Amino acid sequence: MDRIIQKKIEKELFKGKVIIVYGARQVGKTTLVKKILKERGEERNYFDCEFLSVQEALSQLEPKRIKDFLGNSKLVVLDEAQKIKDIGLVLKLLIDTYPEMQVIATGSSSFDLASKVSEPLTGRKVVFNLFPVSLQEVKDSEGLLEVNSSLEKILRCGLYPEVFFSHNEESINKLEEIASSYLFKDVLGLEGIKKSSIIVKLLQLLALQVGNEVSYNEIANKLDINRLTVEKYIDILEKCFVVFRLNSFSRNIRNEISKSIKVYFYDLGIRNAVIKNFNSLDTRNDVGALWENFCIVERMKHNHYNGIYCNTYFWRTYDKKEIDYIEESGGKLFAYEFKYSQEKIKQPKVFLESYENSEFTVVTKNNYQDFLIIPE
Repeated sequence: MDRIIQKKIEKELFKGKVIIVYGARQVGKTTLVKKILKERGEERNYFDCEFLSVQEALSQLEPKRIKDFLGNSKLVVLDEAQKIKDIGLVLKLLIDTYPEMQVIATGSSSFDLASKVSEPLTGRKVVFNLFPVSLQEVKDSEGLLEVNSSLEKILRCGLYPEVFFSHNEESINKLEEIASSYLFKDVLGLEGIKKSSIIVKLLQLLALQVGNEVSYNEIANKLDINRLTVEKYIDILEKCFVVFRLNSFSRNIRNEISKSIKVYFYDLGIRNAVIKNFNSLDTRNDVGALWENFCIVERMKHNHYNGIYCNTYFWRTYDKKEIDYIEESGGKLFAYEFKYSQEKIKQPKVFLESYENSEFTVVTKNNYQDFLIIPE
């Protein structure tokens, strides 16, 4: 499967900047960078930074010694680069001393890698995010019919590449492996995260609250930890591409909820693995939450890959009027309600009257492709 960001990365090669690709483990970063290497004619090389020999060789802040290890390759990939001590300084030395060399660094933890490269590489890097497979990529590779026929499986098992291209039982086994072997590898490797059981319980609570507002205090009480620790752990899970937050929208109306968040999962398969529920949709009571998470995360991929920049929110008032998702761009507000089945939805009169320059759309399984996929 061709990934959308491959061509975008290739356009940035050999422009004097380090290219950084962020993404969770198992979303296809290694496959992507090896594909880029294979299709280039220059001398090229790939290094897995999880190997101790690579870590030791690249941890010496001496340009010539690093260059001797990398060889004469003009295109170099450093996979899982956050494992290298002082990686930001290493990359700065390489780009300053050998500007003819193009380095691509990948990282499965933006928390870890970003903190190491942020200052040393100011003005010297181009950053890309790789998510689990997007609907657009499924459509481009397999066609629209495959998108429709795979919809229930996507809501149950998500869109990690290996999972999507496996049969049902095998998909679930692979998801269990990703969740147990890879999901916590970076999270638990970060300083201050000591109890994996707390992270598991936190993710289970978040999984059961998809579509609802999240209370840090309520979670803290249930986990018997303090509120600041809950915020810290959610922040780390977000930077390790497990979950992401959506803030509430508030501008005009007195009783709008202004300081609240919702939490969604980057992949529904991981969400379902956390609560160990892969049941078919007709036997579940959380289809609405699955559909809302699906529409929001796929819209995030759609906007990111197509260079669509907008602010995103949800909206709710204290008297329980609400809108699932809002995009703010070009001075307009675009409001969306997500319903898996075709239902008649009342227009959000209070919102539309309070924000005159706004539009409202209901997204169902009958029209979701218009919202999430660019037409031919």
